[in-house]
Amino acid sequence: MDSVTSVLGSPGSYPISAVIIAQDDETRISKAILSCRLFADEVVVIDGGSKDGTVGLAESLNCRVFVNPWPGYAKQREFGVERAVHDWVFLIDTDEVVSDELAADILERKPGLSDPGVAYSLYRIGDFLGRWLDRGERLVRLYNRTQYGIRNSLVHEMPDVSEKDTVRLQGTLWHQGFRSINDHVARFNKYTDLEAQSAHDSGKPFRISHLLLRPPARFLQKYFMHGLFKKGMAGFAVSVFWVMYEFMVAFKHYELKSAKKLAKHNELANNQTLAEVQAQIQAENQAEKDKKGERSYAVQ
Repeated sequence: MDSVTSVLGSPGSYPISAVIIAQDDETRISKAILSCRLFADEVVVIDGGSKDGTVGLAESLNCRVFVNPWPGYAKQREFGVERAVHDWVFLIDTDEVVSDELAADILERKPGLSDPGVAYSLYRIGDFLGRWLDRGERLVRLYNRTQYGIRNSLVHEMPDVSEKDTVRLQGTLWHQGFRSINDHVARFNKYTDLEAQSAHDSGKPFRISHLLLRPPARFLQKYFMHGLFKKGMAGFAVSVFWVMYEFMVAFKHYELKSAKKLAKHNELANNQTLAEVQAQIQAENQAEKDKKGERSYAVQ
């Protein structure tokens, strides 16, 4: 299948491969692909095994499509980068759209992509409940694969580039990530699983302060400092979801840290009779009462 061709810049321009990882997103992927046409010399789509028409739609838009069973975000992204024809790679998701200004800026820079050590960041803005949020985030999405790889993380996978090696692109990457509240909750559950697992695997200690302080701090940051109070119910909902996110990450991290203790407890519970469980509960309650009595006596 021939790749998506673009209007190339002046002679000597450096070709760019746009790489998309996809999974059951036939309603959105076409906008992402078409928004790269101006600057991309090919579009590579890596599908994790979609059950809908994602693969057929990508092929109909002249993309190079590969099906690879889902190995995780970072590994799937790296799989796509390795199958690109060109060394300069632009990363985009199925629910993202390159603005005309951003596409034009990338096209204009193509003749000057001579230094593989320089990467390019863009500004991404998301939506929620039908409203665009004013404050976005800077992400590195255009880089040379001979110089940088994908950071090996379970979630929020990015090119492993330091900020001092990046140049800012003009324009916006529109992130049309909101589908429904149910979908948002499901994705939050998945992302917090990965975030907690990443913290556990890296040996980070669980801190009760993260559980008590980060959720309300995140709400204050998003709702007031980032100005989401100006966005009505959408802004309030996003701020509350960030509270949920921090709370779930912290508690799941605690659960992973306590896994051995919980497993031992469950094993003992499975081997106990109902009478033994009741006796244990009564003993623990009595011990707690005795302990409180001792504290009370000490105060007197």
